[in-house]
Amino acid sequence: MIDIVHHFSDGLYAKETFIPYDTFLMQHKHTYAHMSILAKGRVLVKVDDDVTEHEAPACINIEANKHHSVKALEDSIWYCIHATEEKNIDKIDEVLIAKGE
Repeated sequence: MIDIVHHFSDGLYAKETFIPYDTFLMQHKHTYAHMSILAKGRVLVKVDDDVTEHEAPACINIEANKHHSVKALEDSIWYCIHATEEKNIDKIDEVLIAKGE
């Protein structure tokens, strides 16, 4: 089961996701670049048509307007870091994910 923990600071949001082995996080994109941090585990990251394997610890820059997804090759902990003032967890994806995605 995917488990999500939300972390907020002044102007920053970190979405912590526990991704069990062989689980796929859906593809989406943002209108801005952001950083993702693999704190634990090993994953495949697909950005548009490019797939790269990462092992923790790793910091990955996701470029603006690039479709990206993550597949866990073992139990993993993944953080997405976003610059935003939004702190309502019911609205955060609506604010961050590009429309039509």
